[in-house]
Amino acid sequence: MAQPAVQAIFSPFAGRLSDRMEPRIVASAGMVFTALGLVLLVFLNEESTLGFVISVLMMLGFGFALFSSPNTNAIMSSVQRRFYGVASGTVRTMRLTGQMFSQAIALVTSAWYLGNAQIMPENYPQFLMVMKGSLYDPGDAMHFWHPLLPGERQDQNR
Repeated sequence: MAQPAVQAIFSPFAGRLSDRMEPRIVASAGMVFTALGLVLLVFLNEESTLGFVISVLMMLGFGFALFSSPNTNAIMSSVQRRFYGVASGTVRTMRLTGQMFSQAIALVTSAWYLGNAQIMPENYPQFLMVMKGSLYDPGDAMHFWHPLLPGERQDQNR
């Protein structure tokens, strides 16, 4: 709840700010906060505190707020008034399509790697590896993706 709450609180502020200054500057600042939050998630482990998780989620919410409203402002400002409906519909469709595909990729990857195993303390390391994608360490990345290659699937948790 921390991420959407922060986003809901700061999105109106970011929208007003993008009316006063160049939307791309505000949106770029939002992407910096979002990127920083995603980088911090790489350090998530079994000993991470709830405070750390909430802080990172709040940073992501702030980044999303700074990006979303100014980005929409920039898009809508670049089209003629008669095309507002088409532009708005296209923006919303693209955002929802991106969300849908990212959720599908996350769920398929989790199901493929974890199998039918319940998320319990004994398989937190595998769950965290799936969550992070282990792309911050090339060795871990190969370990992560190896079971996903055709003919290489390991049924360790099935």
